[in-house]
Amino acid sequence: MPTIVSTINANGIRAAAGKGMLAWLAATEADVVCVQETRATDEQTRAALAPALADGWILTSAEPGAKGRAGVAILSRRAPDAVRIGFGSAEFDRTGRYVEAVFDELTIGSVYVPSGEENTPRQDEKYRFLAEFGAYLKAGTGEIVVVGDWNIAHTELDLKNWKANRRSAGFLPEERAWIDELLAAGYVDVVRALHPGVAGPYSWWSYRGRAFDNDSGWRIDYHLARGEVAGRAKQAVVERAPSYDQRWSDHAPVTVQYR
Repeated sequence: MPTIVSTINANGIRAAAGKGMLAWLAATEADVVCVQETRATDEQTRAALAPALADGWILTSAEPGAKGRAGVAILSRRAPDAVRIGFGSAEFDRTGRYVEAVFDELTIGSVYVPSGEENTPRQDEKYRFLAEFGAYLKAGTGEIVVVGDWNIAHTELDLKNWKANRRSAGFLPEERAWIDELLAAGYVDVVRALHPGVAGPYSWWSYRGRAFDNDSGWRIDYHLARGEVAGRAKQAVVERAPSYDQRWSDHAPVTVQYR
């Protein structure tokens, strides 16, 4: 069973591979790496990650339904026992927003929740996604860790400038309440559980201004776990780049070690 799981929104797998993601994959000790926003077909993703695949990584991917949008993947040290793309949604299963893989008794999912935009059709789309995906997560059983870019900062501790973003997509009351419902249904935000009561650790910083240098970020990349695996999480780190010019995405990998 995997013991180290990492998640990263690549912000375009082809660009990320050329800027440092391949070197990171060669160095990481993770057993499973979940990727979001590949923005590439399965063929393009495989080509971009060719050196990593040659080194032994196994790729499972769900390509975007629209060119240049979404796309999720799972890289693993060994082939999964089973794979599922989507969660039974007529609207979203072909949009490249969810893929899961089974390793022994553990299911690992990679999700890319729509970002939304308040008072627009994009936010309506996000709410439809949350309703269907939330129902899927609550109805499931067994050991599962769902990781990825959830595009929701759950509490005031999860974004630096929360007062200025109280009416912004990603920090709306309805979105935050949705996370509450998952936690009430038995899921555990394991990164927060391991970092109680502290600001962050943030995992996304805008490329605009000096957000990265000032650590003016958002924590939107989560590991939500259900079952005994949640209690086995013993260490969680955000692998923040040492400097702005060494970033290969506007997100940083969030890595959790499970006992």
